[in-house]
Amino acid sequence: MKNVVLVHGAWVDGSSWSKVIPLLEAKGLHVVSVQIPLSSLADDVAATSRALALIDGPAILVGHSYGGVVITQAGNDPKVKGLVYIAAFAPDAGESVLGLTKTSPVPSPAVAQIQPDSNGFTKITKQGIYEDFAEELSESEKEVLLATQGPTSGPNALGAPVTEVAWKTKPSWTLITLKDRVIPFQAQQFMAQRSNAQVSSVPASHLVILAHPKEVAEVIERAANGGK
Repeated sequence: MKNVVLVHGAWVDGSSWSKVIPLLEAKGLHVVSVQIPLSSLADDVAATSRALALIDGPAILVGHSYGGVVITQAGNDPKVKGLVYIAAFAPDAGESVLGLTKTSPVPSPAVAQIQPDSNGFTKITKQGIYEDFAEELSESEKEVLLATQGPTSGPNALGAPVTEVAWKTKPSWTLITLKDRVIPFQAQQFMAQRSNAQVSSVPASHLVILAHPKEVAEVIERAANGGK
């Protein structure tokens, strides 16, 4: 499997994979990082499907955080041969980020730092980025995240339920972040177990794709090699 399609999460953009991409390309993988609009789950799935349509051959589809919701729906594309969840939501049919957060066995400390505007688009406060979202990163990296975060629709993206679940028919891999304050590791474990994923873990915070790119790339490479 030579194609890897990366889907970022809420409040960030495709450049959040910037440290992972060169590691994958060094292994001979062809990488595409999708820029999803975060305006609705339907829009985000459509953007991912367009990226899949443009690549030649089968692919591994990778999602971080909310990106896990997107790949669960978009992963039904016949080109997708496997799914990788990186500190991500892996919903079942009828589930959404908001619903899974409410039913999580452990509360998410980050929830209090997510603020909606009058149109329902959400952002994370500076405190949330520094303490919950990107606590392992340098101050300059945190400031860049604060300045560039993409407003994410609460009702149409985070609140939108999945209707078709790709992990029920395709193999999946999960990297669990044990110090996560956005998706507590207990919630990640629950979702990984029910999806029958091959599980790895790392003592990392939520933005593991920037804080621990080597560990992230290793899991993706393993999936691209069929689990070997």
